[in-house]
Amino acid sequence: MGIAWVFPGQGSQKVGMAGGVLELPGARERFAAASALLGRDLLAICSGEATDSAEDSAAEPSDLNDTRNTQPALFVIESLLVDQLRQQGRTADLVAGHSLGELVALYAAGVFDADTGLALMQRRSELMAAAGGGAMTAVIGFDRGQLEELVAGTEGVVIANDNSSAQVVLSGTPEAVAHVSGQLTCKRAIPLTVRGAFHSPFMAEAARAFAASLTGVPFATATIPVLSNTDPTPATDGEALKKRLVNQMTSGVRWRETMEQLSAGGIDTAIEIGPGNVLSGLIKRSCDGITTVQIAAAADLAL
Repeated sequence: MGIAWVFPGQGSQKVGMAGGVLELPGARERFAAASALLGRDLLAICSGEATDSAEDSAAEPSDLNDTRNTQPALFVIESLLVDQLRQQGRTADLVAGHSLGELVALYAAGVFDADTGLALMQRRSELMAAAGGGAMTAVIGFDRGQLEELVAGTEGVVIANDNSSAQVVLSGTPEAVAHVSGQLTCKRAIPLTVRGAFHSPFMAEAARAFAASLTGVPFATATIPVLSNTDPTPATDGEALKKRLVNQMTSGVRWRETMEQLSAGGIDTAIEIGPGNVLSGLIKRSCDGITTVQIAAAADLAL
């Protein structure tokens, strides 16, 4: 018997998602700390109350779907749920997060504290948002051999998220992504509402800047083994986990292999901590014998 905590990433956010955690101890204080760090009211943004003006929208984005808001908002909500699970005396045998969710997984494993996690998330989100000019498209129901051949033969595109045997996300230049998704025989191709080629070599400059930000940040030995996006093998060494986190910005999210590790590691319950059920759906379709549970709000903590 084993339990894994898994943390969703960008794309799981929705307006109103903060309402379910505000009654948790320290919730308003953590939102206030995040707002002070960002220079804008993150709780209002989560509630859909903030609006952009023509004068300040570029400097102070107020759309929840803006990467600069999405990533800190998800970190605050997911970390608050982790805190309450710990308060209840609950723990996991493995932790993993999808993209930005990896930072929450590291927090859940005791690698750094909440303030450090927020600061890293702010820096990461700003760097990724600034590295614009790219595109991402999810493709569903395809022949992997054909996909890999098209990607190999097209300059400027990579498989950014290998989510399952039937779902991947392409990342790269708009032209290259459109070419591959247009040529690929698949059930669906869904362009994502992002402004950058995340998890691709186009994030190299952002990754270098993020690595510089991490230089003086201590990463403690993880108390729970972490499955990283770039190397989904269990690891606890702080320096190794830091290196994997930096590499994540330019390499793909190997979630299909992460799910294989859950099965190989004897996990029979995967608890998705955060809004939505994207990871639960992938696990249900890919992992026989693993029960999924979603914890998105304070009310779910009674489960």
